[in-house]
Formats: sequence, C-alpha cells, structure tokens
Amino acid sequence: LMAGISGLESRAPIAFVLDLPAGHAMQPDLSTVVLDRLQDAGNVGSILRSAGAFGFKQVLAIKGTAQLWSPKVLRAAMGAHFFLDIHEGCDLMAFLAGFRGEVIVTALDGSDALYALDMTEPVAWVFGSEGQGVRPAVMEAAGRKIRIPMPGKAESLNVAAAAAICMYETVRQRLR
Repeated sequence: LMAGISGLESRAPIAFVLDLPAGHAMQPDLSTVVLDRLQDAGNVGSILRSAGAFGFKQVLAIKGTAQLWSPKVLRAAMGAHFFLDIHEGCDLMAFLAGFRGEVIVTALDGSDALYALDMTEPVAWVFGSEGQGVRPAVMEAAGRKIRIPMPGKAESLNVAAAAAICMYETVRQRLR
C-alpha cells in the first residue's frame, strides 16, 4: 500500500490524511511573498521554507504556480506550511491594488540594487516564473523593480536563491 501512495523510494511506514486549513482573509498590510507561475515544486517549497524562516507570514500563489500542498512542495518546505497563511489561485491584481506597502519585483534589468531599498515597512516580494520571470501586468503594477548585485560571471540566480536573499535583506534591515 505504501509503495502505491508514496512517490519516494525510501518512504516512512506511516501515512495520514489531513484537511487543508481554511485560509484567512488576505492581509493588505502584512509583508507578503507572491509566487508568479513558479513551476518547480522544489523551488516553491524552498521559498516557503525561507519565508517561514525570515518571518514572512503570508504567501500568495498565482494560477500556474506548482500546487503548494503537493508532496514535493511539502517535503521541500520542511514544515513551513504550519506557520504560513497560504493563498492559492488568488486575484493578485486586486491584492496589489489594495496592498498598503511597497510591491517589489526582481528583474535582471532592475534599476535599483536590492541593498538601496528601505524595507522596514511592509513589502510584497513578487518572484516570477523560472523561465519567463514576472508577468508584464504584475511588473507594471509593482512600485519597484530591483536587481541583486552579482559581480560574478553567472547570468542569473535560481529563483529560490534570489528569494532567500531578498527576504533575508528585508529581515536584516528590520533587525537593525
């Protein structure tokens, strides 16, 4: 039975069924992580784990993002689901229009360096699809377009690594 329901080769001999938690209303003044069509479940889970580690409480996933409650996302998030308020398939443009903080997107051609921002007030970090980045409508709705300074020769960062850097800088500024 376990071999039939688990996708893992080395699986634990235990299983359980949970009802997904009822979501709370989205909070327009709470620092938020927004996932715009991220398809790799490992990246999504890693970002959830980082969000929980750096004190973010609210995560929004736009349609096209890997399912946040899928087995691979759950494994990569390592329990972060228990302390995050998760919203899937939400109306992002309506949320962004009412958000009472700064909406920031990451982009390779961003005009501002990450470390030049003041992130002591609520922020909504928007992280885009691994191949396409943030969708154009969301890019236009954002207040800031930033880049992570990379003096090395790599062209870009993995989205989960970029998200962790951005969330860390947010919490670093708030702890000063």
